[in-house]
Amino acid sequence: MDALYADQTISMSEFKKNPAQVLRAAGNKPVAVLSHNRPAFYMVTPSLFESMVEALADRDLVELTRQRLERRHTAIDVDIDDI
Repeated sequence: MDALYADQTISMSEFKKNPAQVLRAAGNKPVAVLSHNRPAFYMVTPSLFESMVEALADRDLVELTRQRLERRHTAIDVDIDDI
């Protein structure tokens, strides 16, 4: 069985009957849409998707910061007035 990353699930056939109702009922939580008892896709609200994208961007920035901190010994001191 595949891992599920949602507390709520629905079959593909039930989802097709009224996707808007599934979205309303889910609130701001993801719903796993299942095909043959395996996740076919996850349905998320636009606000939840935006939060996920922002979290991924933040994670990328954390990694970039770590990389730059490892190279801080190569930094050059600059006086802001000289710029």
